[in-house]
Amino acid sequence: MKRPPQITFSNNIKSKRLYHPHTARPNFNAIENQRKSLPIYKVRKRLLMEVEKNDTLILIGETGSGKTTQIPQYIHELKMEADGIIGITQPRRVAAITVAQRVAQELGCGLGDEVGYCVRFEDTTSQRTKIKYLTDGMLLREAMIDPSLKAYSFIILDEAHERTIHTDILFGIVKDAQKKRVSTNLKPLKIIVMSATMDVDHFSKYFDDAPVVYIEGRQYPVEVRYTIEPQDDYNFTCLVTIFQIHKEEPPKHDILVFLTGQEEIEAMTARVRAIAKDPHCPGPSLKVYPLYAALAASKQLEVFHPSSQNTRRVIISTNIAETSVTISGIRFVIDSGMVKQKMHHSSTGLDVLKVQRISQAQAWQRTGRAGREASGVCYRAYTKADFDSMSKTSTPEILRSNLSNVILQLLVLKINCATFDFLDKPPKDLIVEGIEQLRLLGAINMVDDIPHLTALGKDMALFPLDPKFSKIILSANEYGCLEEVLSIIAILSGESVFVNNLVKREEAAAAKSKFASSYGDHVTLLNIYRGYNSTTTKQAWCYENYLSSRNLEYATKVRKQLGDICRKCNIPMSTCGQNFDKIRQCLITGFFMNLAELQRDKKYLTIGTRQTVTIHPSSVLHGSLPHLVLYTELVQTGKCFMRYVTPVDPEWVQRISPVNLKLCDIKTIE
Repeated sequence: MKRPPQITFSNNIKSKRLYHPHTARPNFNAIENQRKSLPIYKVRKRLLMEVEKNDTLILIGETGSGKTTQIPQYIHELKMEADGIIGITQPRRVAAITVAQRVAQELGCGLGDEVGYCVRFEDTTSQRTKIKYLTDGMLLREAMIDPSLKAYSFIILDEAHERTIHTDILFGIVKDAQKKRVSTNLKPLKIIVMSATMDVDHFSKYFDDAPVVYIEGRQYPVEVRYTIEPQDDYNFTCLVTIFQIHKEEPPKHDILVFLTGQEEIEAMTARVRAIAKDPHCPGPSLKVYPLYAALAASKQLEVFHPSSQNTRRVIISTNIAETSVTISGIRFVIDSGMVKQKMHHSSTGLDVLKVQRISQAQAWQRTGRAGREASGVCYRAYTKADFDSMSKTSTPEILRSNLSNVILQLLVLKINCATFDFLDKPPKDLIVEGIEQLRLLGAINMVDDIPHLTALGKDMALFPLDPKFSKIILSANEYGCLEEVLSIIAILSGESVFVNNLVKREEAAAAKSKFASSYGDHVTLLNIYRGYNSTTTKQAWCYENYLSSRNLEYATKVRKQLGDICRKCNIPMSTCGQNFDKIRQCLITGFFMNLAELQRDKKYLTIGTRQTVTIHPSSVLHGSLPHLVLYTELVQTGKCFMRYVTPVDPEWVQRISPVNLKLCDIKTIE
């Protein structure tokens, strides 16, 4: 079917959502005027009275009210935190960093003085820090060391509606810490739960009928336009809409596009740049910036630099830009209406990575990005009927994920997941699966059907990893291959290091083949890391080999952190050199549940769940048929694929696996 030359949108619904712009600091008076112009300033006294009066407060602040930047400052100005810290959690690192930078700017101090942030691999806080922005995962790790969170006087849980796994656990942990501190006569802990959109009654009831305070946002209207007809290719719809806007609108009116993931964003970025280079392309100069979680921090921060005269910026982002982060100059939002989400199935052990419709709450969050500094327009690449059929809110991550890591973290806090006070309790089958995985890994013992942490489990919990990865690292000393295992797991902990170049596919495949090993994908990743680590011209080397320098740089940082934890655990560094059998045997200690064997019909069946699976086309083993393989994960994107595959010897499996696995007699297959 021939694609239409343009997409037609209809006018509908106006949104009143806006967010306070994070502009460069011109001078102190200008900053003060901006702060006083925020809607929250008008209700400052009444709000602080509510904070003083209540131990827990639910705060609904429309986008643009100033809640994230101003409330911690109001509390600090009155010294309400006394000798404690005001901790403000964010679901994403880029939000924690940018908001902390803005608040430091407003207070006229440097990061690490009164204001700081703490995210993975980066901590700018000091003994002087009183306002601390941190990711929810970092606060959770602090709670594992000190369950009462004694360093804090205030915990502000921001963007509560996002319902990440870490946020959901923190709800229960801070609530419990608050009660513990009362019962042990410690200084009280005050909790503020904040969001622009949430199920207010549900949250209030969970926090013992906590009072709810509403703050209006700034009234910049956002015009919403829907497509007249349903669109069968949202990427094409977004691309056409970018250039319709670019042709008709003035410079410095920037565009924010919401897509689903790294590959999609990089492909769209390349297409927009290629079209913009055409001398016949109408409109001002165009600069395109990708934005997604795996992007290097320096690259993420580039999107916050304002556009120059006679230039338009196009920022192409995942849902990382839905909340908290403020990108100045955005007047137009293009919402694909899609998000990439992982759903775990306990019956098969399968993680289904699906591109699916967003919720109405997400749609409104995206719309609000267009009205932060002035009136704007949101183009929705779907019809009004599509919007009406969307679910009201998104499914919390804790209801659709493997829970083994969650259960391990709770056990460190001496909390039984079966009795933990979840805001929404996960399905029983996910809890049972998580407990059984930890038992097989040796992290827990079951006593009267109650899980108890073992010494190995305590060590595993020190690593910010999936328990299977932690077990492999802790087993590496026995096999003399810790150096190699750390490199492999560091790469597996981030986004893919391979660059998918659709134009130069053959060259990219040839480059990858230089690192390919008959021992499988894990050793191939090790070869890549060794090559990257040994070169002095890292960026040029990555470019030549079609590898992502930012993802390998990220892996290097992860590896350093993991190495530091090993030293704290007194695990000596060891290397197996070229004896890759040691690595493959060590991988079995964590991945013995991730095995598949070849059948007579030349298909693979997973051991245990008997799921029919295929080696992923990106694997170096694709096209070969080893008898027995282990894999890092299963994903379903049409077919059910094994990703990161390594062949193993059945005799190793029988010796190393803690369970008696029934393997086929290899001779009968031959």
